[in-house]
Amino acid sequence: MKKAFIFPGQGSQFPGMAKELYDSNQKAKELLEKANEILGFRITDIMFEGTPEDLKATKVTQPAIFLHSVVLAKCIEDFAPDMVAGHSLGEFSALAAAGAIGFEDALRLVSLRATQMQACCEKVPGLMAAIIGLSNEKVEEICASCEGIVLAANYNSDGQVVISGEKEAVGQACAKAKEEGAKRALPLAVSGAFHSPLMEPARIELGKAIEQTPMSAPVCPVYQNVTALPTSDPAVIKENLLAQLTSPVKWTQSVRNMLSDGALSFTEVGPGAVLQGLVKRIAGPVEGLEIKGLTTL
Repeated sequence: MKKAFIFPGQGSQFPGMAKELYDSNQKAKELLEKANEILGFRITDIMFEGTPEDLKATKVTQPAIFLHSVVLAKCIEDFAPDMVAGHSLGEFSALAAAGAIGFEDALRLVSLRATQMQACCEKVPGLMAAIIGLSNEKVEEICASCEGIVLAANYNSDGQVVISGEKEAVGQACAKAKEEGAKRALPLAVSGAFHSPLMEPARIELGKAIEQTPMSAPVCPVYQNVTALPTSDPAVIKENLLAQLTSPVKWTQSVRNMLSDGALSFTEVGPGAVLQGLVKRIAGPVEGLEIKGLTTL
């Protein structure tokens, strides 16, 4: 049975996250204290005792999810994945867990990613919306028919696509989606148009840092968001990571490819259970398939 480890990207932070891990495992404590040094503030205090509002702060949200996932993976004694993947931010967690990027380098990239995305959102307002009940092709067709910038940004599962772009264009696409029979077309409570061309200023700044970051061959293939294909080539990993911020997250395609390549065990590492639900919907009934989550040791 091939084992796939998958890493969440957003919407999973909660007060007390990773505290049990910190309290019970010396390696986890050392890594989290190192993170405090790198970030220049005690993110652990906010992770452990902060309010939900504190955890939504730009400089906290993405690093907190990354740290919970990666520190947990680093502390699993028998961590031996046959393949890894992460959704959006989770791709950085997957790469760090699999050894393609060092822990400290990856955390610095995640911190920069968060601040640059926020700066971009403030300069270039945008919107995202979930379209439920239409095929990928129909959503793409609707986006192409709208004026302005709007495109499919997250292929989360069959019948669940998130679109992203300029506010008016996203609104127009939502209206057309409802006309075409979508069950729901809901704007999301996010601060900008992630995984769209509107993130280009953030991509440029993050790209400079990615270019300077050492990459190594991971311990197993990584299925990256941009292509949904497995790779262990550091040069390819870097190229795909450079494009990730302005490109769609091909999660449905990634999971299908992992299944085709023999994955029968999927473990979501970190806070939340969103990816477990998506894998269940994408996979459907598969004999012997195991889908589980891991939030602490």
